[in-house]
Amino acid sequence: MLTKKVPPLESFLALVSRHTSHLARQRYDVIVVGGGHAGTEAAAAASRVGAKTLLVTQKINTIGALSCNPSLGGVGKGHLVKEVDALDGVCGRAGDWAGIHFSILNRRKGPAVWGPRAQLDRQRYRQFIQSELLSTPRLKILEGSVEELLVTEPNPEEPGHHRITGIRLAGGSLPISAGCVVLTTGTFLSGSLFMGQTTSPGGRMGDAPSSTGMSHTLRERLGLKMGRLRTGTPPRIVKDSVDFHEATLHPPDSQPSPFSFLNRHTHCKPEEQLPCYLTFTNPGVDNVVRQSLHLNCHIQQDTKGPRYCPSIEARVLRFPGRKHQVWLEPEGMTSDLIYPQGLSMTMPPDLQLRLLREIPALRRAEIQTPGYGVQYDFVCPTQLNSALQVKSTQGLFLAGQINGTTGYEEAAAQGLWAGVNAARAALSMPTMVLSRTESYIGVLIDDLVTRGVTEPYRMFTSRAEFRASLRPDNADLRLTLKGFEEVGCVSSMRYKEAVRVRDSLNEALAALQDVTLSTTNWRHKLPHVHVSEAKTGIQTGLELLQYNDVSFEMLATAFPECLSAYREFAQRLKIEAVYRPHCVLQQKEIERIQKEESMSLPQDLDYFSLPVSLSQEVREILDRVRPSTLGAATRLQGITPAAIVHLLNYVLHSERKQKRMQRS
Repeated sequence: MLTKKVPPLESFLALVSRHTSHLARQRYDVIVVGGGHAGTEAAAAASRVGAKTLLVTQKINTIGALSCNPSLGGVGKGHLVKEVDALDGVCGRAGDWAGIHFSILNRRKGPAVWGPRAQLDRQRYRQFIQSELLSTPRLKILEGSVEELLVTEPNPEEPGHHRITGIRLAGGSLPISAGCVVLTTGTFLSGSLFMGQTTSPGGRMGDAPSSTGMSHTLRERLGLKMGRLRTGTPPRIVKDSVDFHEATLHPPDSQPSPFSFLNRHTHCKPEEQLPCYLTFTNPGVDNVVRQSLHLNCHIQQDTKGPRYCPSIEARVLRFPGRKHQVWLEPEGMTSDLIYPQGLSMTMPPDLQLRLLREIPALRRAEIQTPGYGVQYDFVCPTQLNSALQVKSTQGLFLAGQINGTTGYEEAAAQGLWAGVNAARAALSMPTMVLSRTESYIGVLIDDLVTRGVTEPYRMFTSRAEFRASLRPDNADLRLTLKGFEEVGCVSSMRYKEAVRVRDSLNEALAALQDVTLSTTNWRHKLPHVHVSEAKTGIQTGLELLQYNDVSFEMLATAFPECLSAYREFAQRLKIEAVYRPHCVLQQKEIERIQKEESMSLPQDLDYFSLPVSLSQEVREILDRVRPSTLGAATRLQGITPAAIVHLLNYVLHSERKQKRMQRS
């Protein structure tokens, strides 16, 4: 996989230009609008499912661009990348190809909450994504700006429900028809850029926002409830102007851990990785922030920004006098720029330079590109179902920041699942749902469509109730087989590899279970291991592997005839052994939840006339959100346990009544 030759960017653009002239005259199963992380995954996924797909983007050469931080993964976010890869997505393999600094975050805690992360080479990442999309069967790419969504009027027999029929590009071109459309507009939906007291239209520096016609269609024509969010990016610093001796060196992991389950190694060799550096803000930084507030219109607005990745202005105002981390991260192998993570700012450029130079490591700093803020429209995600389709508009799917999320990883996860379901809907197949009991993607989507957002949503491991089961190491076992057998988005090559891994792990676990010794004999066999005196009788190799100081390599050396064949899976077997007792208990809880989740609530249910004891407030919440299952209803804010009991009884009564009618 990592020996793949990625063509130069110029070659890619030349190839695309020869294929785009006739695209607007064709009909597609799926049209994806936007070429960011959500859009690229949506387009690739729809094509893998079998849909004839068109990706429309304002600039072909920005497909796969890392608009802000040149990194991928992290705590919670790394889980999403591994799951996207397990479903045959693109970003994990791209991260392995473009990574220049790999590390596992949160190692102090258990493997279930480790955060795989990589610093990326911007150009190499973009190059890989574009090459991958160009070689994807059934996928075409068109450069253009979408002026309007084409929708039918509501069916008189189905009031309030529109149907998407295609798009119209800016410039008066002919419409392009499609069975389904996936909107992945990122920060471009009525986007505005802020720097100091200057405001200009745009979704990213140098790129125009999406047309006002798009927002008008969503808000006025389709009647969707929308809001406004904001984010920002730090200035880019010239590398040679940074004094790294004044910062703390943070080297990468000595052995890089790939994101993709198809890769055993990363493209970047261990010795070729680049370091990152850590420094901190100080009272001088605080002073510059406070003195510049009257010149900073972005920070003065009450539009919600990301709580967990705030600007330096927001940090100083919220936590005065506190030192804040600033990570100095390389932007590429040959790049002459440094990304100062933690210093997102929107003050005037001259004050940005003054702030940077208050930090000892940046006393001679030179800015290549100033930081700026972005404000953009989003659609309140409670108006979507679990397939990420707009409830009131058949064929319209939304993914990424348009749903109120922040981060590449959250966007990629939504994009993949929206692309899968758009393709299935266009090909007259039922849409699919990922449960929060089986994936972080399921947690993400369920949180969005049942709870909504009041600020940009970011994934954390604490959001998942079943963290012991939803680990980064087992995403392939959880999702790849389902992705091939049920969803249809996984290649046969990846499926065969997942089956091989599953069978090998099961064989290894069975072999460990068959290795049995008395506690005394285990002490003789492994003299350097402290086998608990409290344990007597026979213990298996699997039980011994649960000890902190016992590795699979130790057991394979002690029992080479039955365990040596499985050294390839040493780390995975260790993790599996440690978590097995927790997972057994958790599985019982998952089965109970899944039984509850499976109880469907009809989408046309009239909650205001239900003959059960529900308060007016509860009825209004249920009518507004219209949860698809009883399990989804349990997670709605304002829904009481008593209301769930009444709903459960109603569902059970309705099912029994329906069965009696069928028998008669």
